[in-house]
Amino acid sequence: MGKDVIIACDFASGARTLRFLEQFGSERPFVKIGMELFYSAGPTMVRALKDRGHKVFLDLKLCDIPNTVGRSMRVLRDLGADMINLHAFGTIKMMEAALEGLTRPDGTHPLLIAVTQLTSTDEARMQQELLIDRPLEEVVLHYAANAHKAGLDGVVCSPLEAPGVHAHCGADFLTVTPGVRFAAEKPTDDQVRITTPAGAKALGSDFIVVGRPITKAENPVEAYHKCLQEFVG
Repeated sequence: MGKDVIIACDFASGARTLRFLEQFGSERPFVKIGMELFYSAGPTMVRALKDRGHKVFLDLKLCDIPNTVGRSMRVLRDLGADMINLHAFGTIKMMEAALEGLTRPDGTHPLLIAVTQLTSTDEARMQQELLIDRPLEEVVLHYAANAHKAGLDGVVCSPLEAPGVHAHCGADFLTVTPGVRFAAEKPTDDQVRITTPAGAKALGSDFIVVGRPITKAENPVEAYHKCLQEFVG
């Protein structure tokens, strides 16, 4: 896959999601199904969007003991999602179990990426509340290196951290980056490590994940095209 904009469809129902996507006509943007939508609409939502021709990022952020995550990925692998994620802090062993569970008998698997630190987390919160006393950028790079060692395809990180991840893990190691807002947009909601679509492109992000700047825009299709123009060109 080349660079792309992923729309975060953080809606409470499948019906609301499909109504939103109807605005795009024959276009089939790459979409993200997060926990809210998946818990509401379930696996059928993934299949429905794939049947419509969308690429799907299944954003469930799994994290548990290796056996549980591996077995869960085995259930998820045949839904048709193009990309699935988990939390990197679950350890290398957990990520390896996830990849094993996600891999089909023919050796193929959806892209598997690991969340490093949520873009709502700043260094002060990480150190004071999570008791991780290393600098945030160092933690992100270490988690990315663990994901790379486990055989994953990439990580979720802030666009600001994409250059360091690529420098440490290689240009082909994917950076999927939320925390993207238009330059004039305020407030930033709960995101703290952010940049613009053009900024993310300059920093080397492979994918940007954009939710409210598109889904809550007066004209979502126009906002999506603006993201595409700034990020993909």
